[in-house]
Amino acid sequence: MSDPIVHDRIAKLVAENPVLLFMKGTPLFPQCGFSSRAIAMLDRLGVEYGSVDVLQDMEIRQGIKEYSDWPTIPQLYVKGEFIGGSDIMMEMWEAGELHELVADLPARAE
Repeated sequence: MSDPIVHDRIAKLVAENPVLLFMKGTPLFPQCGFSSRAIAMLDRLGVEYGSVDVLQDMEIRQGIKEYSDWPTIPQLYVKGEFIGGSDIMMEMWEAGELHELVADLPARAE
């Protein structure tokens, strides 16, 4: 069973960030191709987003998989809702759904 403290930390991060990506690495230095692809999509959307490097926190790395009941990283949350990983993000991107999902959120400052 997951650690309630880790669960609470994840819930707080998700609540504080309208768009949040749990990823391997950072937006400037993604550490896997899937995280890199997810960041590229978020950057192209031009929306403000937060990120959590799961490689820097093993409790979060394991806890996020239990929190979302999703086995892989990256994981995208928008407005507190789990969206999916990079494959689902790509499907939503191609269908225009990802754009619609974030259309009312603040643009990233350049």
